Amino acid sequence: MGFTSALSIYSLSHPKISAGAAHSHSHPLKHRLQSEAVPLTVRRRCLRFRSVVVKAASASGRGRRVYSQSQPPTINAPVKQVASFIVPAGVFVAVTFVLWKLVEKLLMPKPARSSLSAAENRSPEKAMKWSFAPGTNLLSGFTAKVDRESKQKLNEFAKELRAFRSVDVSGCNFGDEGLFFLAESLAYNQILEEVSFAANGITAEGAKAFDRVLQSNISLKTLNISGNPIGDEGAKILCEILVDNAGIEKLQLNSADLGDEGAKAIADLLKKSSTLRVVELNNNMIDYSGFTSLAGALLENNAVRSLYLNGNYGGALGANALAKGLEGNKSLRELHLQGNSIGDEGVRALMSGLSSTKAKLTHLDIGNNSISAKGAFHVAEYVKRSKSLFWLNMYMNDIGDEGAENIADALKQNRSIAIIDMGGNNIHAKGIIEIAQVLKDNSVITTLEIGYNPIGPDGMKVLSEILKFHGNVKALKLGWCQIGAKGAEYIADTLKYNNTISILDLRGNGLRDEGAVCLARSLKVVNEVLTELDLGFNEIRDDGAFAIAQALKANEDVKITSLNLGNNFLTKFGQSALTDARDHVYEMSEKEVNIVF
Repeated sequence: MGFTSALSIYSLSHPKISAGAAHSHSHPLKHRLQSEAVPLTVRRRCLRFRSVVVKAASASGRGRRVYSQSQPPTINAPVKQVASFIVPAGVFVAVTFVLWKLVEKLLMPKPARSSLSAAENRSPEKAMKWSFAPGTNLLSGFTAKVDRESKQKLNEFAKELRAFRSVDVSGCNFGDEGLFFLAESLAYNQILEEVSFAANGITAEGAKAFDRVLQSNISLKTLNISGNPIGDEGAKILCEILVDNAGIEKLQLNSADLGDEGAKAIADLLKKSSTLRVVELNNNMIDYSGFTSLAGALLENNAVRSLYLNGNYGGALGANALAKGLEGNKSLRELHLQGNSIGDEGVRALMSGLSSTKAKLTHLDIGNNSISAKGAFHVAEYVKRSKSLFWLNMYMNDIGDEGAENIADALKQNRSIAIIDMGGNNIHAKGIIEIAQVLKDNSVITTLEIGYNPIGPDGMKVLSEILKFHGNVKALKLGWCQIGAKGAEYIADTLKYNNTISILDLRGNGLRDEGAVCLARSLKVVNEVLTELDLGFNEIRDDGAFAIAQALKANEDVKITSLNLGNNFLTKFGQSALTDARDHVYEMSEKEVNIVF
Protein backbone atom coordinates (compact mmCIF):
# COMPACT_ATOMS: atom_id res chain seq x y z
CA MET A 1 0.00 0.00 0.00
CA GLY A 2 1.43 3.42 -0.93
CA PHE A 3 1.96 6.26 1.49
CA THR A 4 -0.65 8.49 -0.16
CA SER A 5 -3.43 5.88 0.00
CA ALA A 6 -2.74 5.01 3.65
CA LEU A 7 -2.75 8.63 4.71
CA SER A 8 -5.89 9.50 2.77
CA ILE A 9 -7.90 6.58 4.25
CA TYR A 10 -6.90 7.53 7.77
CA SER A 11 -7.61 11.21 7.22
CA LEU A 12 -11.25 10.59 6.33
CA SER A 13 -12.05 9.36 9.86
CA HIS A 14 -9.46 11.34 11.90
CA PRO A 15 -9.10 14.91 10.60
CA LYS A 16 -7.09 16.11 13.60
CA ILE A 17 -4.32 13.61 13.14
CA SER A 18 -4.40 14.34 9.41
CA ALA A 19 -3.68 17.98 10.09
CA GLY A 20 -0.83 17.02 12.40
CA ALA A 21 0.64 14.76 9.75
CA ALA A 22 0.55 17.56 7.25
CA HIS A 23 2.89 19.59 9.46
CA SER A 24 5.37 16.72 9.95
CA HIS A 25 7.57 17.11 6.86
CA SER A 26 10.58 15.04 7.82
CA HIS A 27 9.19 11.87 9.43
CA PRO A 28 5.36 11.67 9.04
CA LEU A 29 5.14 7.92 9.74
CA LYS A 30 7.22 8.15 12.89
CA HIS A 31 4.96 10.92 14.15
CA ARG A 32 1.87 8.82 13.65
CA LEU A 33 3.31 5.62 15.10
CA GLN A 34 4.14 7.40 18.37
CA SER A 35 0.58 8.71 18.79
CA GLU A 36 -1.48 6.84 21.41
CA ALA A 37 -4.78 7.76 19.77
CA VAL A 38 -4.19 5.73 16.60
CA PRO A 39 -6.49 2.68 16.42
CA LEU A 40 -5.01 -0.79 16.02
CA THR A 41 -6.23 -1.24 12.45
CA VAL A 42 -4.67 1.97 11.30
CA ARG A 43 -1.53 1.17 13.30
CA ARG A 44 -1.18 -2.13 11.44
CA ARG A 45 -1.58 -0.36 8.10
CA CYS A 46 1.14 2.09 9.02
CA LEU A 47 3.44 -0.67 10.20
CA ARG A 48 2.83 -2.60 6.99
CA PHE A 49 3.74 0.43 4.99
CA ARG A 50 6.87 0.94 7.10
CA SER A 51 7.98 -2.63 6.41
CA VAL A 52 7.68 -1.99 2.70
CA VAL A 53 9.85 1.07 3.03
CA VAL A 54 12.57 -0.86 4.85
CA LYS A 55 12.58 -3.63 2.25
CA ALA A 56 12.65 -1.21 -0.62
CA ALA A 57 15.62 0.58 0.86
CA SER A 58 17.42 -2.72 1.15
CA ALA A 59 16.60 -3.77 -2.39
CA SER A 60 17.69 -0.49 -3.86
CA GLY A 61 21.34 -1.40 -3.32
CA ARG A 62 22.30 1.67 -1.33
CA GLY A 63 23.95 -0.55 1.27
CA ARG A 64 22.01 0.51 4.36
CA ARG A 65 18.84 -0.42 6.29
CA VAL A 66 16.71 2.05 8.29
CA TYR A 67 14.93 0.86 11.44
CA SER A 68 12.71 3.02 13.65
CA GLN A 69 13.28 2.86 17.41
CA SER A 70 9.52 2.88 18.03
CA GLN A 71 8.99 -0.28 15.94
CA PRO A 72 7.89 -3.27 18.08
CA PRO A 73 10.47 -6.07 18.14
CA THR A 74 8.04 -8.84 17.12
CA ILE A 75 5.35 -8.40 14.54
CA ASN A 76 5.56 -11.73 12.72
CA ALA A 77 2.33 -11.84 10.77
CA PRO A 78 2.69 -8.52 8.91
CA VAL A 79 6.35 -9.23 8.14
CA LYS A 80 5.55 -12.59 6.58
CA GLN A 81 2.82 -11.03 4.48
CA VAL A 82 5.15 -8.31 3.21
CA ALA A 83 7.99 -10.78 2.58
CA SER A 84 5.71 -12.98 0.52
CA PHE A 85 5.12 -10.00 -1.75
CA ILE A 86 8.55 -8.27 -1.79
CA VAL A 87 10.93 -11.22 -2.30
CA PRO A 88 9.40 -12.47 -5.57
CA ALA A 89 9.18 -8.90 -6.82
CA GLY A 90 12.87 -8.24 -6.00
CA VAL A 91 13.94 -11.44 -7.71
CA PHE A 92 11.92 -10.48 -10.78
CA VAL A 93 13.53 -7.03 -10.91
CA ALA A 94 17.06 -8.43 -10.52
CA VAL A 95 16.56 -11.09 -13.19
CA THR A 96 15.05 -8.54 -15.57
CA PHE A 97 18.00 -6.19 -15.08
CA VAL A 98 20.56 -8.94 -15.79
CA LEU A 99 18.67 -10.10 -18.91
CA TRP A 100 18.42 -6.54 -20.20
CA LYS A 101 22.19 -5.95 -19.84
CA LEU A 102 22.88 -9.25 -21.59
CA VAL A 103 20.58 -8.39 -24.50
CA GLU A 104 22.06 -4.87 -24.74
CA LYS A 105 25.59 -6.28 -24.94
CA LEU A 106 24.60 -8.77 -27.65
CA LEU A 107 22.67 -6.29 -29.77
CA MET A 108 25.12 -3.33 -29.63
CA PRO A 109 27.89 -3.64 -32.28
CA LYS A 110 31.44 -3.94 -31.00
CA PRO A 111 33.70 -0.99 -31.88
CA ALA A 112 35.95 -1.97 -34.73
CA ARG A 113 39.52 -2.24 -33.52
CA SER A 114 41.61 0.57 -34.96
CA SER A 115 44.90 -0.23 -36.57
CA LEU A 116 46.37 2.61 -34.56
CA SER A 117 46.96 1.10 -31.15
CA ALA A 118 48.26 4.38 -29.76
CA ALA A 119 45.00 6.13 -30.63
CA GLU A 120 43.02 3.60 -28.57
CA ASN A 121 44.75 4.68 -25.38
CA ARG A 122 44.15 8.38 -25.90
CA SER A 123 41.11 10.29 -24.78
CA PRO A 124 38.56 11.40 -27.39
CA GLU A 125 39.57 14.99 -26.78
CA LYS A 126 43.25 14.43 -27.66
CA ALA A 127 43.25 11.54 -30.14
CA MET A 128 43.56 12.48 -33.80
CA LYS A 129 41.29 11.10 -36.50
CA TRP A 130 42.61 10.31 -39.95
CA SER A 131 42.46 13.25 -42.32
CA PHE A 132 44.29 13.83 -45.57
CA ALA A 133 43.58 17.49 -46.15
CA PRO A 134 46.81 19.34 -45.25
CA GLY A 135 46.50 21.03 -41.87
CA THR A 136 43.25 19.26 -40.96
CA ASN A 137 42.98 17.71 -37.49
CA LEU A 138 39.74 15.93 -36.73
CA LEU A 139 38.96 14.53 -33.30
CA SER A 140 38.44 10.79 -33.21
CA GLY A 141 35.79 9.20 -31.06
CA PHE A 142 35.38 5.65 -29.85
CA THR A 143 32.12 4.88 -31.58
CA ALA A 144 32.01 2.17 -34.20
CA LYS A 145 30.72 4.62 -36.81
CA VAL A 146 33.65 7.02 -36.45
CA ASP A 147 36.18 4.20 -36.48
CA ARG A 148 34.67 2.62 -39.58
CA GLU A 149 34.66 5.94 -41.42
CA SER A 150 38.31 6.57 -40.54
CA LYS A 151 39.42 3.15 -41.73
CA GLN A 152 37.34 3.44 -44.87
CA LYS A 153 38.94 6.78 -45.75
CA LEU A 154 42.39 5.33 -45.11
CA ASN A 155 41.74 2.34 -47.30
CA GLU A 156 40.34 4.43 -50.14
CA PHE A 157 43.28 6.80 -49.98
CA ALA A 158 45.77 3.95 -49.87
CA LYS A 159 44.32 2.46 -53.05
CA GLU A 160 44.68 5.75 -54.90
CA LEU A 161 48.12 6.28 -53.41
CA ARG A 162 49.49 3.39 -55.35
CA ALA A 163 48.96 5.16 -58.68
CA PHE A 164 50.32 8.68 -57.98
CA ARG A 165 53.60 10.07 -59.31
CA SER A 166 53.62 12.82 -56.70
CA VAL A 167 52.11 12.43 -53.24
CA ASP A 168 51.64 15.19 -50.68
CA VAL A 169 50.15 14.20 -47.33
CA SER A 170 51.80 16.97 -45.34
CA GLY A 171 50.15 18.35 -42.22
CA CYS A 172 47.83 15.39 -41.60
CA ASN A 173 49.26 14.53 -38.15
CA PHE A 174 48.84 10.80 -38.57
CA GLY A 175 51.98 9.97 -36.60
CA ASP A 176 54.13 6.87 -36.71
CA GLU A 177 51.20 4.46 -36.99
CA GLY A 178 49.79 6.25 -40.01
CA LEU A 179 53.16 6.24 -41.71
CA PHE A 180 53.46 2.48 -41.30
CA PHE A 181 49.96 2.10 -42.75
CA LEU A 182 50.72 4.27 -45.80
CA ALA A 183 54.16 2.77 -46.29
CA GLU A 184 52.61 -0.46 -47.47
CA SER A 185 50.80 1.32 -50.30
CA LEU A 186 53.81 3.40 -51.25
CA ALA A 187 55.94 0.30 -51.47
CA TYR A 188 53.74 -1.00 -54.26
CA ASN A 189 53.82 2.25 -56.25
CA GLN A 190 56.44 1.76 -58.94
CA ILE A 191 55.94 5.15 -60.56
CA LEU A 192 56.15 7.34 -57.44
CA GLU A 193 58.85 10.01 -57.79
CA GLU A 194 58.05 12.54 -55.07
CA VAL A 195 56.45 12.19 -51.63
CA SER A 196 55.98 14.62 -48.76
CA PHE A 197 55.25 13.47 -45.21
CA ALA A 198 56.04 16.90 -43.73
CA ALA A 199 54.50 17.91 -40.39
CA ASN A 200 52.88 14.63 -39.39
CA GLY A 201 54.24 14.04 -35.90
CA ILE A 202 56.59 11.29 -37.08
CA THR A 203 59.30 10.30 -34.61
CA ALA A 204 62.42 8.14 -34.80
CA GLU A 205 60.25 5.04 -34.48
CA GLY A 206 58.28 6.01 -37.55
CA ALA A 207 61.45 6.49 -39.59
CA LYS A 208 61.76 2.71 -39.65
CA ALA A 209 58.75 2.55 -41.96
CA PHE A 210 60.82 3.88 -44.85
CA ASP A 211 62.72 0.63 -44.91
CA ARG A 212 59.64 -1.04 -46.42
CA VAL A 213 59.13 1.70 -49.00
CA LEU A 214 62.70 2.04 -50.19
CA GLN A 215 63.25 -1.69 -50.48
CA SER A 216 60.40 -2.05 -52.96
CA ASN A 217 60.13 1.38 -54.58
CA ILE A 218 63.06 2.15 -56.85
CA SER A 219 61.60 5.19 -58.61
CA LEU A 220 61.30 7.55 -55.60
CA LYS A 221 63.55 10.59 -56.07
CA THR A 222 62.32 13.17 -53.52
CA LEU A 223 61.63 12.38 -49.87
CA ASN A 224 60.35 15.18 -47.63
CA ILE A 225 59.93 14.52 -43.91
CA SER A 226 60.48 18.09 -42.73
CA GLY A 227 58.67 19.33 -39.65
CA ASN A 228 58.74 15.93 -37.95
CA PRO A 229 60.59 15.48 -34.63
CA ILE A 230 62.67 12.51 -35.72
CA GLY A 231 65.76 13.88 -33.96
CA ASP A 232 69.27 12.49 -34.23
CA GLU A 233 68.10 8.93 -33.65
CA GLY A 234 65.64 9.15 -36.50
CA ALA A 235 68.30 10.63 -38.77
CA LYS A 236 70.58 7.70 -38.02
CA ILE A 237 67.85 5.17 -38.79
CA LEU A 238 66.95 6.93 -42.03
CA CYS A 239 70.55 7.22 -43.19
CA GLU A 240 71.17 3.52 -42.54
CA ILE A 241 68.24 2.79 -44.84
CA LEU A 242 69.35 5.26 -47.53
CA VAL A 243 72.90 3.92 -47.72
CA ASP A 244 71.75 1.08 -49.95
CA ASN A 245 69.27 3.22 -51.90
CA ALA A 246 70.23 4.37 -55.39
CA GLY A 247 67.10 6.35 -56.18
CA ILE A 248 66.71 9.23 -53.70
CA GLU A 249 68.15 12.47 -55.11
CA LYS A 250 66.53 15.04 -52.82
CA LEU A 251 66.29 14.65 -49.04
CA GLN A 252 64.43 17.29 -47.01
CA LEU A 253 64.92 17.26 -43.24
CA ASN A 254 64.11 20.87 -42.34
CA SER A 255 62.93 21.55 -38.77
CA ALA A 256 63.46 17.93 -37.76
CA ASP A 257 65.15 18.47 -34.36
CA LEU A 258 68.52 17.42 -35.73
CA GLY A 259 71.72 18.18 -33.83
CA ASP A 260 75.37 17.44 -34.40
CA GLU A 261 74.86 13.66 -34.22
CA GLY A 262 72.16 13.85 -36.85
CA ALA A 263 74.41 15.97 -39.06
CA LYS A 264 77.16 13.38 -38.62
CA ALA A 265 74.80 10.66 -39.80
CA ILE A 266 73.94 12.75 -42.88
CA ALA A 267 77.65 13.34 -43.49
CA ASP A 268 78.40 9.60 -43.35
CA LEU A 269 75.61 9.04 -45.85
CA LEU A 270 77.04 11.67 -48.22
CA LYS A 271 80.43 9.99 -48.11
CA LYS A 272 78.89 6.79 -49.48
CA SER A 273 76.09 8.13 -51.66
CA SER A 274 76.59 8.90 -55.32
CA THR A 275 72.97 9.79 -56.05
CA LEU A 276 71.99 12.46 -53.49
CA ARG A 277 71.87 15.85 -55.20
CA VAL A 278 69.98 18.07 -52.74
CA VAL A 279 70.17 17.96 -48.93
CA GLU A 280 68.02 20.37 -46.90
CA LEU A 281 68.79 20.74 -43.18
CA ASN A 282 67.30 24.18 -42.51
CA ASN A 283 66.17 25.30 -39.05
CA ASN A 284 67.77 22.57 -36.98
CA MET A 285 70.26 22.70 -34.09
CA ILE A 286 73.46 21.89 -35.93
CA ASP A 287 76.50 23.47 -34.30
CA TYR A 288 80.19 23.72 -35.11
CA SER A 289 80.74 19.97 -34.71
CA GLY A 290 77.98 19.15 -37.19
CA PHE A 291 79.38 21.65 -39.69
CA THR A 292 82.77 19.98 -39.36
CA SER A 293 81.25 16.58 -40.15
CA LEU A 294 79.49 17.94 -43.22
CA ALA A 295 82.69 19.65 -44.36
CA GLY A 296 84.46 16.31 -44.23
CA ALA A 297 81.72 14.80 -46.37
CA LEU A 298 82.11 17.53 -49.00
CA LEU A 299 85.75 16.56 -49.39
CA GLU A 300 84.76 13.03 -50.41
CA ASN A 301 81.40 13.60 -52.11
CA ASN A 302 81.25 14.64 -55.74
CA ALA A 303 77.53 14.25 -56.30
CA VAL A 304 75.73 16.74 -54.06
CA ARG A 305 74.63 19.93 -55.84
CA SER A 306 72.70 21.89 -53.17
CA LEU A 307 73.29 22.12 -49.43
CA TYR A 308 70.81 24.03 -47.26
CA LEU A 309 71.92 24.92 -43.72
CA ASN A 310 69.81 28.03 -43.07
CA GLY A 311 68.87 28.78 -39.48
CA ASN A 312 71.44 26.66 -37.67
CA TYR A 313 74.28 27.51 -35.27
CA GLY A 314 77.42 27.22 -37.39
CA GLY A 315 78.99 30.51 -36.37
CA ALA A 316 82.42 31.64 -37.55
CA LEU A 317 84.02 28.29 -36.61
CA GLY A 318 81.42 26.34 -38.55
CA ALA A 319 81.93 28.55 -41.61
CA ASN A 320 85.68 28.10 -41.33
CA ALA A 321 85.30 24.31 -41.19
CA LEU A 322 82.91 24.33 -44.11
CA ALA A 323 85.33 26.42 -46.15
CA LYS A 324 87.98 23.71 -45.88
CA GLY A 325 85.53 21.14 -47.17
CA LEU A 326 84.59 23.38 -50.08
CA GLU A 327 88.19 23.67 -51.20
CA GLY A 328 88.23 20.01 -52.21
CA ASN A 329 84.70 19.80 -53.60
CA LYS A 330 83.90 19.88 -57.31
CA SER A 331 80.15 19.33 -57.42
CA LEU A 332 78.45 21.92 -55.21
CA ARG A 333 76.29 24.50 -57.02
CA GLU A 334 74.15 25.99 -54.22
CA LEU A 335 75.16 26.89 -50.67
CA HIS A 336 72.55 28.34 -48.30
CA LEU A 337 73.86 29.60 -44.95
CA GLN A 338 71.35 32.28 -43.96
CA GLY A 339 70.99 32.97 -40.25
CA ASN A 340 74.11 31.23 -38.91
CA SER A 341 75.81 34.23 -37.27
CA ILE A 342 79.02 33.61 -39.16
CA GLY A 343 80.10 37.28 -38.94
CA ASP A 344 82.98 38.95 -40.75
CA GLU A 345 85.58 36.33 -39.79
CA GLY A 346 83.36 33.50 -40.86
CA VAL A 347 82.57 35.12 -44.21
CA ARG A 348 86.28 35.80 -44.79
CA ALA A 349 87.11 32.11 -44.37
CA LEU A 350 84.11 31.10 -46.45
CA MET A 351 85.01 33.37 -49.37
CA SER A 352 88.57 32.05 -49.26
CA GLY A 353 87.29 28.49 -49.54
CA LEU A 354 84.93 29.37 -52.38
CA SER A 355 87.70 31.13 -54.25
CA SER A 356 89.85 27.99 -54.06
CA THR A 357 87.18 25.44 -54.93
CA LYS A 358 86.77 23.93 -58.35
CA ALA A 359 83.02 23.79 -57.82
CA LYS A 360 81.08 26.25 -59.97
CA LEU A 361 78.81 27.81 -57.39
CA THR A 362 75.68 29.47 -58.83
CA HIS A 363 73.64 30.31 -55.68
CA LEU A 364 75.07 31.78 -52.47
CA ASP A 365 72.87 32.78 -49.53
CA ILE A 366 74.66 34.54 -46.65
CA GLY A 367 71.77 36.70 -45.48
CA ASN A 368 71.21 37.59 -41.82
CA ASN A 369 74.74 36.74 -40.71
CA SER A 370 75.90 39.92 -38.94
CA ILE A 371 78.16 40.91 -41.83
CA SER A 372 79.47 44.47 -41.82
CA ALA A 373 81.39 46.53 -44.38
CA LYS A 374 84.53 44.56 -43.48
CA GLY A 375 82.85 41.29 -44.41
CA ALA A 376 81.35 42.86 -47.53
CA PHE A 377 84.90 43.54 -48.74
CA HIS A 378 85.68 39.80 -48.73
CA VAL A 379 82.40 39.05 -50.53
CA ALA A 380 83.25 41.65 -53.16
CA GLU A 381 86.67 40.07 -53.76
CA TYR A 382 85.04 36.71 -54.41
CA VAL A 383 82.38 38.28 -56.68
CA LYS A 384 85.09 39.85 -58.82
CA ARG A 385 86.64 36.47 -59.55
CA SER A 386 83.47 34.41 -59.86
CA LYS A 387 82.27 33.54 -63.34
CA SER A 388 79.46 31.20 -62.33
CA LEU A 389 77.61 32.96 -59.48
CA PHE A 390 74.06 33.73 -60.64
CA TRP A 391 72.20 34.58 -57.38
CA LEU A 392 73.64 36.42 -54.39
CA ASN A 393 71.66 37.05 -51.20
CA MET A 394 73.07 39.41 -48.58
CA TYR A 395 69.71 40.36 -47.09
CA MET A 396 69.51 41.68 -43.50
CA ASN A 397 73.16 42.32 -42.76
CA ASP A 398 74.75 45.68 -41.97
CA ILE A 399 77.19 46.47 -44.78
CA GLY A 400 76.17 50.18 -44.94
CA ASP A 401 77.27 52.59 -47.65
CA GLU A 402 80.90 51.46 -47.51
CA GLY A 403 79.95 47.84 -48.06
CA ALA A 404 77.55 48.85 -50.86
CA GLU A 405 80.42 50.66 -52.60
CA ASN A 406 82.57 47.50 -52.38
CA ILE A 407 79.82 45.35 -53.84
CA ALA A 408 79.13 47.91 -56.58
CA ASP A 409 82.80 47.94 -57.53
CA ALA A 410 82.73 44.14 -57.81
CA LEU A 411 79.55 44.16 -59.92
CA LYS A 412 81.25 46.39 -62.45
CA GLN A 413 83.61 43.51 -63.17
CA ASN A 414 81.22 40.60 -62.69
CA ARG A 415 79.12 39.44 -65.62
CA SER A 416 77.33 36.43 -64.12
CA ILE A 417 75.16 37.71 -61.26
CA ALA A 418 71.59 38.28 -62.46
CA ILE A 419 69.76 38.37 -59.10
CA ILE A 420 71.11 40.30 -56.14
CA ASP A 421 69.47 41.05 -52.81
CA MET A 422 70.96 43.74 -50.60
CA GLY A 423 67.79 44.62 -48.73
CA GLY A 424 67.94 45.63 -45.08
CA ASN A 425 71.62 46.65 -45.03
CA ASN A 426 71.42 50.24 -43.80
CA ILE A 427 72.30 51.63 -47.22
CA HIS A 428 71.59 55.34 -47.75
CA ALA A 429 71.54 57.57 -50.83
CA LYS A 430 75.36 57.54 -51.05
CA GLY A 431 75.52 53.76 -51.29
CA ILE A 432 72.59 53.38 -53.69
CA ILE A 433 74.12 55.94 -56.05
CA GLU A 434 77.17 53.68 -56.41
CA ILE A 435 74.98 50.69 -57.13
CA ALA A 436 72.96 52.70 -59.66
CA GLN A 437 76.12 53.56 -61.58
CA VAL A 438 76.72 49.85 -62.13
CA LEU A 439 73.52 49.60 -64.15
CA LYS A 440 74.84 51.95 -66.82
CA ASP A 441 77.05 49.24 -68.27
CA ASN A 442 75.61 46.06 -66.70
CA SER A 443 72.82 44.37 -68.64
CA VAL A 444 73.09 41.09 -66.74
CA ILE A 445 71.32 42.12 -63.52
CA THR A 446 67.59 41.47 -63.93
CA THR A 447 66.41 41.49 -60.29
CA LEU A 448 67.51 44.22 -57.88
CA GLU A 449 66.25 44.02 -54.28
CA ILE A 450 67.23 47.04 -52.18
CA GLY A 451 64.18 47.30 -49.94
CA TYR A 452 64.38 48.22 -46.25
CA ASN A 453 67.21 50.66 -46.94
CA PRO A 454 66.72 54.38 -46.15
CA ILE A 455 67.76 55.65 -49.60
CA GLY A 456 65.18 58.48 -49.47
CA PRO A 457 64.04 60.61 -52.42
CA ASP A 458 67.64 61.62 -53.25
CA GLY A 459 68.73 58.05 -53.80
CA MET A 460 65.54 57.38 -55.74
CA LYS A 461 66.23 60.33 -58.03
CA VAL A 462 69.64 59.05 -59.15
CA LEU A 463 68.46 55.48 -59.54
CA SER A 464 65.42 56.56 -61.57
CA GLU A 465 67.46 58.71 -63.93
CA ILE A 466 69.76 55.83 -64.77
CA LEU A 467 66.92 53.31 -65.13
CA LYS A 468 65.18 55.49 -67.71
CA PHE A 469 67.45 54.37 -70.50
CA HIS A 470 70.00 51.98 -68.97
CA GLY A 471 70.17 48.50 -67.49
CA ASN A 472 68.07 45.42 -67.94
CA VAL A 473 66.28 45.35 -64.58
CA LYS A 474 62.98 43.48 -64.82
CA ALA A 475 62.12 43.28 -61.12
CA LEU A 476 62.80 46.37 -59.00
CA LYS A 477 62.02 46.02 -55.28
CA LEU A 478 62.04 49.23 -53.28
CA GLY A 479 59.75 48.49 -50.36
CA TRP A 480 60.21 50.61 -47.20
CA CYS A 481 62.89 52.88 -48.66
CA GLN A 482 61.45 56.20 -47.39
CA ILE A 483 61.18 57.71 -50.87
CA GLY A 484 57.90 59.57 -50.17
CA ALA A 485 55.70 61.31 -52.76
CA LYS A 486 58.75 62.99 -54.31
CA GLY A 487 60.42 59.66 -54.89
CA ALA A 488 57.20 58.38 -56.46
CA GLU A 489 57.33 61.29 -58.87
CA TYR A 490 60.85 60.26 -59.94
CA ILE A 491 60.00 56.61 -60.53
CA ALA A 492 56.75 57.57 -62.27
CA ASP A 493 58.76 59.63 -64.72
CA THR A 494 61.04 56.66 -65.32
CA LEU A 495 58.10 54.41 -66.20
CA LYS A 496 57.26 56.67 -69.16
CA TYR A 497 60.54 55.69 -70.84
CA ASN A 498 61.73 52.41 -69.31
CA ASN A 499 60.88 49.29 -71.30
CA THR A 500 62.25 46.55 -69.03
CA ILE A 501 60.67 46.88 -65.55
CA SER A 502 57.73 44.47 -65.29
CA ILE A 503 57.60 44.09 -61.47
CA LEU A 504 57.71 47.18 -59.25
CA ASP A 505 57.47 47.00 -55.46
CA LEU A 506 56.93 50.35 -53.71
CA ARG A 507 55.35 49.19 -50.45
CA GLY A 508 55.60 51.22 -47.28
CA ASN A 509 57.09 54.38 -48.76
CA GLY A 510 54.55 56.95 -47.58
CA LEU A 511 53.47 57.84 -51.13
CA ARG A 512 50.04 59.11 -50.06
CA ASP A 513 47.59 60.43 -52.67
CA GLU A 514 50.22 62.72 -54.24
CA GLY A 515 52.47 59.80 -55.10
CA ALA A 516 49.57 57.69 -56.32
CA VAL A 517 48.45 60.50 -58.64
CA CYS A 518 51.97 60.76 -60.11
CA LEU A 519 52.04 57.05 -60.82
CA ALA A 520 48.54 57.25 -62.34
CA ARG A 521 49.73 59.82 -64.87
CA SER A 522 52.42 57.40 -66.04
CA LEU A 523 49.94 54.54 -66.28
CA LYS A 524 47.93 56.56 -68.78
CA VAL A 525 50.92 56.52 -71.12
CA VAL A 526 51.39 53.42 -73.23
CA ASN A 527 53.40 50.92 -71.17
CA GLU A 528 53.64 47.45 -72.58
CA VAL A 529 55.96 46.07 -69.89
CA LEU A 530 54.76 46.77 -66.33
CA THR A 531 52.56 43.87 -65.17
CA GLU A 532 52.79 43.95 -61.36
CA LEU A 533 52.58 47.07 -59.19
CA ASP A 534 52.62 46.85 -55.40
CA LEU A 535 51.48 50.00 -53.54
CA GLY A 536 50.54 48.46 -50.19
CA PHE A 537 51.09 50.32 -46.88
CA ASN A 538 51.32 53.76 -48.50
CA GLU A 539 48.57 55.79 -46.76
CA ILE A 540 46.71 56.16 -50.05
CA ARG A 541 43.11 57.36 -49.78
CA ASP A 542 40.16 57.58 -52.16
CA ASP A 543 41.62 60.39 -54.28
CA GLY A 544 44.66 58.30 -55.12
CA ALA A 545 42.47 55.27 -55.83
CA PHE A 546 40.26 57.35 -58.16
CA ALA A 547 43.32 58.57 -60.10
CA ILE A 548 44.63 55.03 -60.59
CA ALA A 549 41.16 53.78 -61.58
CA GLN A 550 40.84 56.51 -64.23
CA ALA A 551 44.29 55.63 -65.57
CA LEU A 552 43.28 52.00 -65.99
CA LYS A 553 40.18 53.02 -67.89
CA ALA A 554 41.98 55.50 -70.12
CA ASN A 555 44.81 53.23 -71.26
CA GLU A 556 43.46 50.37 -73.35
CA ASP A 557 46.95 48.97 -73.82
CA VAL A 558 47.78 48.76 -70.13
CA LYS A 559 49.55 45.50 -69.31
CA ILE A 560 49.03 45.44 -65.55
CA THR A 561 47.63 42.14 -64.33
CA SER A 562 48.29 42.58 -60.60
CA LEU A 563 47.70 45.75 -58.57
CA ASN A 564 48.04 45.74 -54.79
CA LEU A 565 46.52 48.60 -52.80
CA GLY A 566 46.06 46.65 -49.60
CA ASN A 567 46.61 48.20 -46.16
CA ASN A 568 45.83 51.73 -47.29
CA PHE A 569 43.02 54.07 -46.23
CA LEU A 570 40.42 53.37 -48.90
CA THR A 571 36.70 53.62 -48.21
CA LYS A 572 33.96 51.89 -50.14
CA PHE A 573 34.01 54.77 -52.68
CA GLY A 574 37.64 54.22 -53.62
CA GLN A 575 37.14 50.47 -53.67
CA SER A 576 34.10 50.82 -55.92
CA ALA A 577 36.09 52.98 -58.34
CA LEU A 578 38.83 50.36 -58.60
CA THR A 579 36.29 47.57 -59.04
CA ASP A 580 34.57 49.51 -61.80
CA ALA A 581 37.91 50.11 -63.53
CA ARG A 582 38.73 46.40 -63.35
CA ASP A 583 35.39 45.50 -64.91
CA HIS A 584 35.84 48.14 -67.59
CA VAL A 585 39.24 46.77 -68.61
CA TYR A 586 37.78 43.30 -68.88
CA GLU A 587 34.83 44.47 -70.98
CA MET A 588 37.04 46.42 -73.35
CA SER A 589 39.95 44.01 -73.74
CA GLU A 590 39.00 40.80 -71.86
CA LYS A 591 42.10 41.24 -69.73
CA GLU A 592 41.98 40.15 -66.10
CA VAL A 593 43.39 42.62 -63.58
CA ASN A 594 43.74 41.29 -60.04
CA ILE A 595 43.22 44.25 -57.70
CA VAL A 596 43.74 43.88 -53.97
CA PHE A 597 42.49 46.59 -51.59
